[in-house]
Formats: sequence, C-alpha cells, structure tokens
Amino acid sequence: MNFYLETERLILREFQKNDIEGIFELDSNPEVHKYLGNKPITSYKQAEDNITFIQEQHKERGIGRFACIEKSSGDFIGWSGLKLNQGEKETLNGFTNFIDIGYRLIPRFWGKGYASESAFASLDYGFKQMNYDIIYGAAETGNIGSNKILQKIGLQFVNEFDYKGIDVNWYELKKSDYEQ
Repeated sequence: MNFYLETERLILREFQKNDIEGIFELDSNPEVHKYLGNKPITSYKQAEDNITFIQEQHKERGIGRFACIEKSSGDFIGWSGLKLNQGEKETLNGFTNFIDIGYRLIPRFWGKGYASESAFASLDYGFKQMNYDIIYGAAETGNIGSNKILQKIGLQFVNEFDYKGIDVNWYELKKSDYEQ
C-alpha cells in the first residue's frame, strides 16, 4: 500500500530510505527529545533503524507514522500520523492494542501550524479511511505545545498517569464525536 495524503501545505507519505538525513536532524536534536526521555540518537545508523522500524510497522500493522514534507520547499519536516500500539511493551495508561496519534517536527518548523495540520489530516484518515472507533493521544504534562495540539484537534483529556516516573496526560477522541 502506497500511502499519500495531501493537506494545504504538506504531503504525508510513507517513509523512504532517503529520509535518513531528515530523521537524523529530527531525532539527534536534544530539544526535540526534551519530552521523549532525553535520548537523542547519535548516528545515521540509528536514523536508518528508525526508518526501518516505521516501515515494518506499516507492513505488519497496516498503519504507522508518515513522513511530513513541506510542499513549498520539498523539505522533510518531521513525521505525523497514527500508530497501532500492540503487546505488553507498548502498553500505555493500562491500554494495549490501541491507535494513537503523534507528531514530531524539526524545531525550525515549529510554530507554523504544521503539527495541527498534519494531525487533523491523520484523524480524518483514521476515522474515515481506516474506520477506527477511537484514537488516543498522550503528552507529558510539561509539554505545553503538544498538549495544546491534542486539545486543538479535538481530543478530550481523560486522565493523568505516571509513565516511568513522568506525569503524562491521556486524551481520546471517539469517531462518534469527530466532526471534520
């Protein structure tokens, strides 16, 4: 399945091996990883492994994060999309086998509305094309930007939970409550 989704300013597509430099710029940045466990990658091999992992999720689970490309420049700006979390290793807030929405952008593309734009498109895809009943989101309580985006795209706060000693907010949006 070749996935391709267009918004006003972005293209969302499956990851390609040539996204390695963009993934390295994204995931080696300590600012990006401030609320992701503070473990930025340090090599192109790790960037390549990240791309392979995402590609395998698409093959095995039928859904995964998508590369975000800025239409006006053709630049890789990060990723966005839905992910099927399965199994004990991917249990979060007591949930297993759930769809979550996420986004991660290179800092020079922050503050332009790209995370919201891509997340709205991902929700639309999830509810209308994939026919999911509910989509979840999580963000560390201190990550004001990510919490604002989850609320802006319509997810409702459910509870706060502890994840490895960090306070995290849990959100959900049911298909029946989705308006787009």
